[in-house]
Amino acid sequence: MKFVFKTKNQPLTIKMIMKKKISDVLDFIPVQFACRFILGGLFIYASISKIVHPYAFAKIIYNYKLLPESLIYISAITLPWVEIISGLFLIAGIFKRTAAIILSSLLFIFIIAISFNLIRGLNFDCGCFTTVITEKGSDPVGLLIRDILMLIPGGIIILRGKS
Repeated sequence: MKFVFKTKNQPLTIKMIMKKKISDVLDFIPVQFACRFILGGLFIYASISKIVHPYAFAKIIYNYKLLPESLIYISAITLPWVEIISGLFLIAGIFKRTAAIILSSLLFIFIIAISFNLIRGLNFDCGCFTTVITEKGSDPVGLLIRDILMLIPGGIIILRGKS
């Protein structure tokens, strides 16, 4: 059974109404701000320990066993600054879409790196919010779920955010 409402020139279906309501919610300024604050805030928080302890972060990157040694230290120094600057820009509303693309791209790279090490069966610490290396390592499945969920606010900002 299909419900149809008439507007001035065209029929309006329930599907169109629901799509419009979801669109209105995603475009709602507090929702946009919450997405910016969540994603930006998480990356700012995650970058602090990496900036303070670059050598410890370099060890974590090395333990992923994905990069050549020549890229480990430069990655350990630049990655946290990209995270904090993009996070600050996102929260401040400066270059919102660009900052969200950068942070979502980083999440996508992290998802690939974690997946690759999960498949290889490596025990590793993610280095996400701390540079402390533990004997137990991180839970890669939990990390994947968390990172995939963190893509949602980024996607909302990229696809629905106003420039």
